[in-house]
Amino acid sequence: MTHITLPSTCHASPPDTAINGALPAVAYPALLIAFVVFFLVPLGLHGLWIPDETRYAQAAQEMLHSGNWVAPHFMGLRYFEKPIAGYWLIAIGQAIFGDNLFGARIASAVSTAATVGLIFLLGRRFWNDRWKTWTAGLLYLSFGLAAGQAGYSNIDPQLTLWVTLSLAAGWYALEGKAPRERWAGWNLLGLACAMGFMTKGFLAWLLPVIVMTPYALLHNRWRELLKVGPLAVLLAILLSLPWAIAVHRQEADFWQFFFWNEHIRRFAGSTAQHAAPFWFFVPMLLAGALPWALLVVPSLKGAWRGRKQSRTAFLGLWLTMPFLFFSLSKGKLPTYILPCFVPLALLMANTLIDKLRHKDVSAIRGNGVLNLVIGGVALLGLIVAQVAHPIYTNQPVQIMLALIVCVMWATCGFAQWRRPGLYWFAPALGIWVLIALLPAAMPRSVVDNKMPDQFIAQHLDSLKTSKSLLSNELGTASALAWRLGRYDVTLLDVKGELQYGLGYPDARERAVTSEDVGTWITDHAKEGPVGVVLNLSGKAKAAIPSWIPPGSEAYQENNLLIVIIPAHGRLP
Repeated sequence: MTHITLPSTCHASPPDTAINGALPAVAYPALLIAFVVFFLVPLGLHGLWIPDETRYAQAAQEMLHSGNWVAPHFMGLRYFEKPIAGYWLIAIGQAIFGDNLFGARIASAVSTAATVGLIFLLGRRFWNDRWKTWTAGLLYLSFGLAAGQAGYSNIDPQLTLWVTLSLAAGWYALEGKAPRERWAGWNLLGLACAMGFMTKGFLAWLLPVIVMTPYALLHNRWRELLKVGPLAVLLAILLSLPWAIAVHRQEADFWQFFFWNEHIRRFAGSTAQHAAPFWFFVPMLLAGALPWALLVVPSLKGAWRGRKQSRTAFLGLWLTMPFLFFSLSKGKLPTYILPCFVPLALLMANTLIDKLRHKDVSAIRGNGVLNLVIGGVALLGLIVAQVAHPIYTNQPVQIMLALIVCVMWATCGFAQWRRPGLYWFAPALGIWVLIALLPAAMPRSVVDNKMPDQFIAQHLDSLKTSKSLLSNELGTASALAWRLGRYDVTLLDVKGELQYGLGYPDARERAVTSEDVGTWITDHAKEGPVGVVLNLSGKAKAAIPSWIPPGSEAYQENNLLIVIIPAHGRLP
């Protein structure tokens, strides 16, 4: 009898993975197309969210129209809570694309795209693996926090870009293969710190220090840090100094307010804004990493095991040191840890691709189950809510979009669960559909409450005839100012974050109380029509205030009320 040994391949099933071969040529073009379709196209399809988007859009628009590119102003009032560069980029977007929704948001989208470009650069340098490099960019662009901020008009994506550039430059400065590479790294570090400082403040200088210093000490690079590091510091100071001097000459109180209020009080003050407990960012890290939340812990474990490798140690410090610093701060917002998601994307890509190549897909499969459950529960909740207490009334398009979002999320989770080797990337599509469609799927009540510029836009022709403007809520007031391209909105019983600006003698007429509003209307109606936009505190059928003169035009939608008081109007 002849014994025949069959080749092992005769019994082997085709590998259930899409990453055994080379990275497909369409990988990068596909990611670019996804960015255009899911991020750029929707930028102008929904209103500005209050309070952040209306604030940044209006302040940048005012900068563009007034020509004051030195001292930040918000609705014509001094507003020293942030430096100037963040407004610069938003203003440039509106200068290029116009005073519209796309122009107000494009700076965030471009900043996010540039951050992904830096992730590609670092991934190629760290891993020398095309799959890991591309996957790191995919992950960052599909982290819920990063993806959400990419289409949101604020400065957090900009700060993340400058922090990423500074630490990428810091890596090349300390670990560059050639003297020219290291010198370029130190110079880029200085440039990035300067732009970060003019975007957010001294935080942009601190973050590279708390990452690079322990790394240099642990990996015997402290000599380079001491020898050449001052060059980056000097360059950052020299690049920031012209604006720092200019704003001091124009507004002598800027630095006193900005330093003490926005740094010391926010970090350590007992009355810090947005106060939260020390552990606040732990659940925020997991929530911000959706739809990849169950891969966070395995990625951190992998980083700990590989901590002796210089690249892994650097990324680990980049993730943990800012995370700990922000956790120590009294004031906290979820977006503060956005820069931490850059190293997380690189570490997770390394872990994810290694697991796929070793066919260790239990965590990936579990992540799919989590997304399936989230999408399924959201779908069921939407249906039950609509049947029991309808949140959509005569809005078939909006409810259809909301259903598509839930179904797509659940479907992508199902695909990752059933075929984790082939469809491991599916959750990215789920979050992108959510980012693109969900804002446009909001019910009318949410739109009116959180995007008041949409209702204001419907009545622009009437409001444009107004000689004077009045509003009782800051987000609504800034939406009105942005839509009209005016900043002379008088604030009714509103102070809040504008309390400082309203304290100046030349701003005292910009605020009025309920006790004096009748007299204010009488006086201003003599000069021409008065446009009033009120937020009625969520009371959908609230009565028109008694101080509105009879004969005025009134338009109401849920909690928003627009009133046009004719010239020479009188109180009853």
